[in-house]
Amino acid sequence: MGHHSEIWSIDVDPQEHFLVTGSADQELRVYHIHLDMHEQPSTALDAKVADPENIENDTVRQSKWEVLIYTGEIKRQSKDRVVTARFNCIGSLLACQVAGKVVEIYRVLDEKEALKKAKRRTRRKREKALKKAGKETADESGDPSEKLEDGLGGYSASDVFQFLHTLRTKHKIRSISFCPIQPKKGLMGILALSLHNNALEVYEVGEELSAHKHAINLPGHGSDIRSLVLSSDNTLLMSTSHNLVKIWNPSTCSCLRTMEAGYGLCGCFVPGNRYAVVGTKSGTLEIFDIGAGERLKSIEAHSASVWSLVPTVDGSGFISGSADNDVKFWEYEILEESGQESKQLSARNVRTLKMTEDVLVVRISPTGTHIAVALLDNTIKVFFVDSLKFFLSLYGHKLPVLCMDISSDGDLLVSGSADKNLKIWGLDFGDCHRSLFAHADSVTAVQFVRNTHYMFSVGKDRLVKYWDADKFELLLTLEGHHAEVWCLAVSSHGDFIVTGSHDRSIRRWDRTEEPFFIEEEREKRLDSMFESGLDDTTDGQFGFREDVPEEGAVGFAGKKTQETVTATDSIIEALDTAEAEIDRLQQHEEEMKNGLKTRFQSNVMMLGLSPSAYILRAVSAVRTNDLEQALLALPFTDALKLFSFLKEWISGGNKVELVCRVAMLLLQIHHHQLISTPSARAILTSLQDVLRSRVKGCKDILGFNIAAMDHLKQLLAERSDAPFKEAKSKLMDIRVRLSKRIDGEAKSDKKRQKRHKKFHKIHDGNPGKKIHDGA
Repeated sequence: MGHHSEIWSIDVDPQEHFLVTGSADQELRVYHIHLDMHEQPSTALDAKVADPENIENDTVRQSKWEVLIYTGEIKRQSKDRVVTARFNCIGSLLACQVAGKVVEIYRVLDEKEALKKAKRRTRRKREKALKKAGKETADESGDPSEKLEDGLGGYSASDVFQFLHTLRTKHKIRSISFCPIQPKKGLMGILALSLHNNALEVYEVGEELSAHKHAINLPGHGSDIRSLVLSSDNTLLMSTSHNLVKIWNPSTCSCLRTMEAGYGLCGCFVPGNRYAVVGTKSGTLEIFDIGAGERLKSIEAHSASVWSLVPTVDGSGFISGSADNDVKFWEYEILEESGQESKQLSARNVRTLKMTEDVLVVRISPTGTHIAVALLDNTIKVFFVDSLKFFLSLYGHKLPVLCMDISSDGDLLVSGSADKNLKIWGLDFGDCHRSLFAHADSVTAVQFVRNTHYMFSVGKDRLVKYWDADKFELLLTLEGHHAEVWCLAVSSHGDFIVTGSHDRSIRRWDRTEEPFFIEEEREKRLDSMFESGLDDTTDGQFGFREDVPEEGAVGFAGKKTQETVTATDSIIEALDTAEAEIDRLQQHEEEMKNGLKTRFQSNVMMLGLSPSAYILRAVSAVRTNDLEQALLALPFTDALKLFSFLKEWISGGNKVELVCRVAMLLLQIHHHQLISTPSARAILTSLQDVLRSRVKGCKDILGFNIAAMDHLKQLLAERSDAPFKEAKSKLMDIRVRLSKRIDGEAKSDKKRQKRHKKFHKIHDGNPGKKIHDGA
């Protein structure tokens, strides 16, 4: 008896008596493990013969290989699916973790307690049955007909597993584990929980309840790090995530403060580094007191997400950019709250710049004369700060600009976009100095090193890159993150940088004193590109490193090469040629119907083949390893045309394996477009029955041929003159005969030598005497 849905967890108790499985069903299923399967009777008939009197009370297995015996179900309290089921070290407890904040704990009774519980359950059940039938209750001890239900030794899973209580936490549970050391008296076990917020909690499990013992909170974030900001003196680092703001010491990498907040997307320090401002996804500005570690005030600043915050040059305020198309200028002010003696920091809006699109990034020049605003329409608008008049429009990106920065001298502006490019602009005339293909995915952050034209960039390809904006060349590529890198912060002296990633880690990169040679780094990149085997040199130079294939895998899947591109072009060309030929055939048939007797001249390029056969010839010419990539580059319209020819190919009975593979690949690649296209439904429906019948016929033929080959093998084995029949025994006989022959030759040689020695001794000693004796 199995579950009605997929099984998410399985565990065996330490004594290997029970196996418990959990799924999305409302119960846990319990199986008993028979380790002495060779000692038990293999069939029910053997069991009856072995013990005909006790067969009714014994559990009989139908096969000696049936190791697991289903014993019953355990009703769960929660309706969520099971994530983990675990026994403790002595097998007295069973913990069931569900998808959420709940752990159900069950007690595993010993055999005596389980039998008592089973007898009470059976007695109550029998009493109810007798009461329902209108009969008196029989005596408990004197009724030999009272028998336990068939199960494991007379008891079922509900008799062995007893529900104790439910353990609830404040955050979602990731995993559970019992302590391997046996607890002290009065406790049944110690359970450790790892939570979604990077915390580890330990509970003492008792018979009545589970008590929280202690917790370990990790200082890191439990979600993506969306922004990083360094203080002016590089002594503090602020990081934001979806519900926390953390203050770090970048020198020791220790967490100083953790404050609850909204979904922080950007932030900045207030001059003096005692306060910080964070822009959230809900459109609010939150002001934090770093010393007290608390949120002072939340200002409803925008009606949409605040994507960018940048402090003004004079330090009197900051500028915010939001998805509500507004760029707002703010000034700090000290307010005295009613009923409180202390004063609190706040901010008020002094000016607003209205834009036509969502504002993604805002940057102000170090001189304080210009402000650059990146919009959702892929452009960058530059305005004068004092009058907010339009100055320049920078356009050239194909996708929205996600990050930008202005150099310390105010001459250069660098922008990074979702089109994977970095563009370096001159702020004097707004000309694009150079466009660099920087990352293999979107560029998420870029920042100049202070007082230089060197810059760092990060992207979704998990890489950190160091550039020279004057020579437009890549200097260094740093690897270390395991997921997308979202944010970047460069120290004021340029001696270290800090990056935050989707892998929930913050990494610090220090500048070393080792000599740096650009030519050597370029050679390293070329060598890595050559070793990776990439055909496209541009993608190989800036692409991320491929992961190592898992153990047991043959290798990486096929990738786009010149051969696959050529194969795709040949398939598309064959489809176009065949379509033109079909149109000419239809036109010729119409002319014949109208009475115009003309001779049809087929296309010479089709080599005398029909349109369907010509396309099949082009598909068959593609190598097996390149077929997937060739079909992957095929447009949906051409894939739909190819689908219309599959039925004709499979009906002919040729290339069944090729047709099946093409059909499966096209279904996987264009699944969403096919189910949303009405014209494709008829093609797929007609192809379904024909494809299944042909595959079944091909399978039957293969099975028949395999059976025939096995039969021929048996016939050859039965023939006395068949080659290699009883080859082993014949070989042993040959070896025995050879050994006997060698032994016989050795004995004859010894006899001959003895005879020869005796002859020489006779003639060399006393020949006369010997002759006389012989006479």
